[in-house]
Amino acid sequence: MEQSAHGGEPAGAAGDAAETLDHPLPEGVRRRVIALVADAFGGLTVAELPAPLRQYARFTASRRAKFAGNAMAAALEGDPLFRQRIGERFKQAQPELAGAVEGGTPPAAADPVDVAAAAYVLRPAGWAKLVAAAGEEVQRADAERADEAGRRELERLREELAAARERTRDETEQLRHDLEAARKEAESLHRKLRSAQSDVKRGEAALRRAQGEIEAVRSESAAQVSAAESESRRLKARLGEVEAALEASRRAAREGRSVEDMRLRLLLDTVLDAAQGLRRELALPPVSVHPADTVDAVEPGRMSPKDIAARALSETDPALLDQLLELPQTHLVVDGYNVTKTGYPTMPLEKQRLRLLGGLSALAARSGAEVTCVFDGAELAAPVLLAPPRGVRVLFSKPGVTADELIRQLVRAEPPGRPVVVVSTDREVADGVAKAGARPVASALLLKRLSRLS
Repeated sequence: MEQSAHGGEPAGAAGDAAETLDHPLPEGVRRRVIALVADAFGGLTVAELPAPLRQYARFTASRRAKFAGNAMAAALEGDPLFRQRIGERFKQAQPELAGAVEGGTPPAAADPVDVAAAAYVLRPAGWAKLVAAAGEEVQRADAERADEAGRRELERLREELAAARERTRDETEQLRHDLEAARKEAESLHRKLRSAQSDVKRGEAALRRAQGEIEAVRSESAAQVSAAESESRRLKARLGEVEAALEASRRAAREGRSVEDMRLRLLLDTVLDAAQGLRRELALPPVSVHPADTVDAVEPGRMSPKDIAARALSETDPALLDQLLELPQTHLVVDGYNVTKTGYPTMPLEKQRLRLLGGLSALAARSGAEVTCVFDGAELAAPVLLAPPRGVRVLFSKPGVTADELIRQLVRAEPPGRPVVVVSTDREVADGVAKAGARPVASALLLKRLSRLS
């Protein structure tokens, strides 16, 4: 019988303590005990399980045996109540074996490992002897299996030895035949060598004849070289005559080119006179704008973001943002989600965007500054259907590009000298745009300024 829900040891706990194992639980018995516990595990509620095993309550029996084997073995040994509950489930699953083990008369035909596992869980009187006897039986069976395996291995090795001896005899006979064939081949090679030596002697004689012929060819070549040198001197003289004729033709070409230069100069003067006449006829004004005038920069006497930073205003004073936006051609770049998650992070992203863009539209209309709001495209689950408000440019970063990098690209795209104000609390963004010449301000400053517009 299980004990009450308030705790305490079961009735057989004192009897269990009286018997102990002299040796560790045999490995086969231990695996069978863990499998038995894993099967009975599923019939218990979470409340009936020891605390260390509750995390495995939803595992299958095979997964419990694999991952919780040590924990189940420890709980079975140290928790008598858990062991009693597992025993009750085992009695329900295998009543005949459980009854025989508790009665002290296990079936003779039963597997000793099953008997030992049942005795270890049920803990009847004399259970330790049953487990020890099962361990000895398992060891004896293992020894018999090992002997049988050894006999089979010995028989296999004997057969392999006989086969190896047979192969050795065959290979020895084959080697004798190969040796005889090699001896005959060597005799044939000796005959070929003597023949080759005779051929070498004949070749040496032919070489001496060839050397004599080469000497004769050299003499003939020397005569031909002398004749070629004479022909070369004649050709050089002819080349001098051709070069003189070429120089004369070049002088004639230069004289002809001077006439062509004169005609070209007359044509150029005609084109210039025609262009001046066309300018007078169209009454074209003189050029008043130069390329340098198109470069945007801070002129003397005009304020820059650094001049604004030098004034005695707090970094959290909205008047600082107003002064920055009063600078000529100011471009306000806003890190969208950085501002919205600072001011109203609990709202859905869509409502965060709409609320911020509405405030920026009013600020753009009042200040006249160029306003660009950048959002991180990684936050999007699908394309955003959004009509940008009047006066506000809305950009989302491309896949693989963060909003911070897009902001730095916008700052780098501006010409040197144009006032650029970047709203972000991100320290890395602020430091990066400051190095590029922009003026960073905190998101809280913009939120305060927008709150005055609402």
